[in-house]
Amino acid sequence: QVQLVESGGGLVQPGGSLRVSCVASGTIFSTYVMAWFRQAPGKAREFVATITGLGGNRRYADSVAGRFAISRDNAKNMVYLQMNSLQPEDTAVYYCAAGRTFSTAVGQYVYWGQGTQVTVSS
Repeated sequence: QVQLVESGGGLVQPGGSLRVSCVASGTIFSTYVMAWFRQAPGKAREFVATITGLGGNRRYADSVAGRFAISRDNAKNMVYLQMNSLQPEDTAVYYCAAGRTFSTAVGQYVYWGQGTQVTVSS
């Protein structure tokens, strides 16, 4: 069993930056692919970014490429999402997820956190 807990969400102005974090417990963290997804009100959960177990490969959604960066610290069981140049359309609940497959699909991730709210507004 893997437990994931996100933190770091909040209110930020358009053009601003924010970093959300996720801590994992109950597993050998480096053996899991980690990802961030988001869900806006009334919309389906969508892929944001993913990173392989040792951090060698990353993939981003087109909508965030060049603005967001995913990273991980296996010594601390942490994964991060640095978000820059935030826009109102980035407003959503951001979820951390763990799985065994390097994928952009929601269904490939087995473990999920409870989410952290990110609101971009002036």
